[in-house]
Amino acid sequence: MCAAYNLDHACEILERTPRLLKAWLAGLGPHWTRCDYGPDTFTPYDVIGHLIHGEEADWLARIRIILEHGPAKPFDKYDRYAQFEASRGKSLEQLLDEFERLRTENLAALRALNFAAAQLALRGTHPALGEVTLENLLATWVAHDLNHIAQIAKCMATQYAAAVGPWREYLGILKTPVTRMDREGAERARRARQT
Repeated sequence: MCAAYNLDHACEILERTPRLLKAWLAGLGPHWTRCDYGPDTFTPYDVIGHLIHGEEADWLARIRIILEHGPAKPFDKYDRYAQFEASRGKSLEQLLDEFERLRTENLAALRALNFAAAQLALRGTHPALGEVTLENLLATWVAHDLNHIAQIAKCMATQYAAAVGPWREYLGILKTPVTRMDREGAERARRARQT
């Protein structure tokens, strides 16, 4: 059964994501954190950089646009690959700390907005998707976290795809399709990984 959106319930996930990722990934070797799951796919390191960029340029920025301008001002285009340049030269531990700090600040700012239930119906304009509601945006923030947690798990599980032998038949994580970057993302990833 699907649950209706609830800000307090959403925050339960949003506040845990940085701690979960830090407990899971900090201290692991690059064979786990810099691995991908096929050509033109993301590494766990890339995903953390992407989550950081979302904290800087997506969620709160778009919430504020909805509250201040409604659908009259479209959201700024989001750069899904900004992490390739922004994370360059940083350790995974630095990225995990940065993500945790930004998420803590953003959740404090979100709670300070003290939404009334009626405000969840306020509308904004996504540059590709068209009109969306504040509730859509807030719910997507949670689903986005969970999507990337699953993506990291798939990436890591794929490292043992051959080694599990016949048990692969029972491992759904090894059967689901991969998320590939488009041409721009693949090229930016190649350039970032060469340095």
